[in-house]
Amino acid sequence: MKEILTPDTVLSDMIDYDFGLLQVVSRIGLDLKYSGLRISDACAGSGIDPGTFLLICKVYSSDGFVPSKTEIASGNISDIIRYLHGSHLYYTGAALSSLEAFFDRLIAPCEEKRREVIRRFCTDYRDELVKHFAYEEEVVFPYIESLQSGKTVEGYSISSFEEHHDNVEEKLEDMKNIVMKYLPAECDNSGKIAVLLSIYHLQDDLRRHTYVENGILVPMVTNLESNGR
Repeated sequence: MKEILTPDTVLSDMIDYDFGLLQVVSRIGLDLKYSGLRISDACAGSGIDPGTFLLICKVYSSDGFVPSKTEIASGNISDIIRYLHGSHLYYTGAALSSLEAFFDRLIAPCEEKRREVIRRFCTDYRDELVKHFAYEEEVVFPYIESLQSGKTVEGYSISSFEEHHDNVEEKLEDMKNIVMKYLPAECDNSGKIAVLLSIYHLQDDLRRHTYVENGILVPMVTNLESNGR
């Protein structure tokens, strides 16, 4: 089969090949008015490095994908941050709002005490996710941008980010258990399926998002730190 994730592929053909890549298109800010163009030209029109865009697409399109040293070295750090920032907005906005709405409909038949416990669990998870992303937005990204501008930053390195990079997926396992094991029979089965699909999608999405951070951004910044020294 012809390789589809190349700069010469028409953007709309890539989306037809794997419509899940629309999430990458959206979060990195690639305008769909360029969908009839080759990926290289579509990226140029949106001010995005095509190699970096395709690198992120491979993470979402191919399970077990590991970027080469060449792909890491040639990637654009600013575009990776641009993508991650767009992802943060999506998770704390549309993704969690949709999941919470599904949960609210599902638990409507439950007694008030049970509803409050589940709502509190969802709120706590939202707070945890917001805190996690705030650290990246307020500490990690500004640090990287300082390095890119040639400034020396004392007392911090990207290894500090790795050491404190919490797993934001664990509570989603607890959410799945709540739905599958602990909700009363009067909760609608189709509602349970809708919530579970939303959780599984978010869990897989976050796993790939985390790989972009740990498997791509961290090595890029490590190279940047080494060059600075």
